Amino acid sequence: MAAPRRWLITGVSSGLGRAIAEAALAAGDHVAGTLRKRDQFASFEALAPGRAHAIALDVTEDDAPAVAVEEAVARLGGVDVLVNNAGYALVGPVEDISLVEARQEMETNFFGVLKMCQAVLPHFHARGGGRIINVASVAAVIGFPMNGLYGASKMAVYGLTETLAKELSPYGVKVTSIEPGGFRTNFALGSMAFPEKVSPHNRIAVEATQARMADFARIAQNDPAKGAQAVLALAAMDKPPVHLSLGEDALAMITGALKGRIEEYERFRDIGAKTAFGG
Repeated sequence: MAAPRRWLITGVSSGLGRAIAEAALAAGDHVAGTLRKRDQFASFEALAPGRAHAIALDVTEDDAPAVAVEEAVARLGGVDVLVNNAGYALVGPVEDISLVEARQEMETNFFGVLKMCQAVLPHFHARGGGRIINVASVAAVIGFPMNGLYGASKMAVYGLTETLAKELSPYGVKVTSIEPGGFRTNFALGSMAFPEKVSPHNRIAVEATQARMADFARIAQNDPAKGAQAVLALAAMDKPPVHLSLGEDALAMITGALKGRIEEYERFRDIGAKTAFGG
């Protein structure tokens, strides 16, 4: 029988991060879950006393990820799987998003992932391997209106994952980006922000987006508990993919977008390809 896995999961207060933590604990594994609010610690640790460990973390603080990793290693006796889940969506027109708002989005969604990966890698090298699972989004492949900065942050995670998977493969570290579709979580309520100032000509579109996202948790077609089971299966694979879509909706959107992109490159090949010397 395989030994229980030791998971470090960022952002376990709710949503997919919480579902992954609950699934891992139900499987008999040990989980260090990060939270920003200490009043959430008791309820998380009550999920599996002695196996669920709450750790304080704000991924935007420069040194905090390294401290959190060290605490997780100490409390679990090591880390086998890192899941970078913490993040939020900054929703609004690109032209109305301030640099302060944009930087906060990137600090959380991208630099937080980068810092966590860099902090855990010395431990993975010491033990001869490990798993990194980065939670991206379909927005990492598709540029949705009103999701420019969120999409940019997830595209950065998508690209980082591509490179890390190649760089770390020789050392037994396997890296995957998961790209979820719509899941029935409270993401749209608790993990979403809008720009402070909105131009008059964008106000109607922003209000419509807010209304649509408020209803999203009710109509999304995917079950977070089933998404969590897919992540557990991913962590157990000997040869995991670098990218994994979660949900039939995600697969349809991602493959459609990639096919359209290839067709567009081919359509304008005569313009873009004639750049060789002597051509």
